[in-house]
Amino acid sequence: MRGILASSIGVTCAAALALPFALPAAASASSAGAPPPVADVATRTAGTADARADARVDVPGSTRSLPLRPLTRDRASGAVLGLTPRTVRPFSLLGVVWDDPSADLHGRVQVRTRAAGTGEWTDWQDVETHYTQHGADPDSSEAATGKARGATAPLWVGESDGVEVRVLPEAGEPEDADPVDTESDEGASGAEGAGEEGEVPTLPAGMRLDLVDPGEAEPEEFAEGAEQPRTGVMTAAAKAASAANSALVPLGATRIPSLTAEETREELLTLRGTELTEQQQAEPYIGPRPSIVTRRGWGADENLREKSFVYTSKVKAAFVHHTASGNNYSCSQAPSLIRGFYRYHTKSLGWRDIGYNFLVDKCGRIYEGRAGGVAKPVKGAHTMGFNSRTTGIAVIGSYGSEKPSSKAVKAVARLTAWKLGLHGMNPKKKTSLTSGGGNLYAKGKKVKMKVISGHRDGFNTSCPGGKLYKKLSSVRSKAAEYQGR
Repeated sequence: MRGILASSIGVTCAAALALPFALPAAASASSAGAPPPVADVATRTAGTADARADARVDVPGSTRSLPLRPLTRDRASGAVLGLTPRTVRPFSLLGVVWDDPSADLHGRVQVRTRAAGTGEWTDWQDVETHYTQHGADPDSSEAATGKARGATAPLWVGESDGVEVRVLPEAGEPEDADPVDTESDEGASGAEGAGEEGEVPTLPAGMRLDLVDPGEAEPEEFAEGAEQPRTGVMTAAAKAASAANSALVPLGATRIPSLTAEETREELLTLRGTELTEQQQAEPYIGPRPSIVTRRGWGADENLREKSFVYTSKVKAAFVHHTASGNNYSCSQAPSLIRGFYRYHTKSLGWRDIGYNFLVDKCGRIYEGRAGGVAKPVKGAHTMGFNSRTTGIAVIGSYGSEKPSSKAVKAVARLTAWKLGLHGMNPKKKTSLTSGGGNLYAKGKKVKMKVISGHRDGFNTSCPGGKLYKKLSSVRSKAAEYQGR
């Protein structure tokens, strides 16, 4: 990402180390805490290497961890860690995870996968290595659980049954850097056999590949008017997540329908009438509420997240992101991607829930992210240092070199016009935010920020990608127009 990205691009190379087909039970660290079954989601059983997880059935999706092994360094490549081509149980999303969330990976991660349907291998693909800056603020309760881990961005690869990984360290590590552990039996980031001369670049400890099967949810019809509550048994956690939107839709609704401008203004008075100023009550500036697919609509397993909801006082700004997960997906697959992100954020990265408050696919559909209610000021984990009094919106895909679709940009404008309008915020203005700590602003520093900002405005990163970032000016203008300004 912006300042950091330059340091993350190392030498290109190839490498490999064979692992046996059958994994030992200890290899699935991420699935050790897999949740109990959810009765109302149709799923396939995708077992994990962990014995306790294998004992459960009908778990919606799975996460499987494969430790990356030291490689005999190829002089032509320089790779020291990875996996050789191997057959695995089907998965659709992957990422590399390590123990310390504050540790940066100074290097390059590349993967290639084998399509389950055709048996064809892809070319090598780069995985975005700087991702945990999307996480919780330093010293926040979410960051202090001890569960958080460092990780690359998740990469969507579609249903696959084979994988190969290579880690290409950055050249010129500092002389006083601690080398990786060469004594560990686990070999997650050990350097045994890493090079003929014994030279070992520094890499984060505990590096492993997480393979995510997002599971299968009941098919969702995306046509307008398809927001009827889904029937079937709901767990207590599913009821709680759905009830958080009870002021907008019935319990179990899969979609929050769009409203007209007049209907939205009437709803605003119902939701926040006592908190509005006389001027806001007389002339509320708010965009028409857009249609939003609920967590139940995209098939969230509510047992993966922490049970309680965390709120901030209000929403003063929106930070726009991209998921950096690639653009090779169809809009019908978007719910699967979101289930994959959700599992990756909770089981692999150790966050309390999916980090983003909302997600937008390239067809312009909007999805509820972190649980707690779309009209409420839910505190997310999306812009480290600026998660308080903000909302995080992620456009699904990678937009460094590829332009976002006009439908996605329009959806972000519609969503921000409504969400910011709930709190009387003008999309074309700036607001004051207090940093919770990050690599651009020290903790406690008051910062003037655009009401609609990109992730890079609050953290030194390339997110939301240069092509999407350039669209934010038009997003601000369009959102203000939707608000009637």
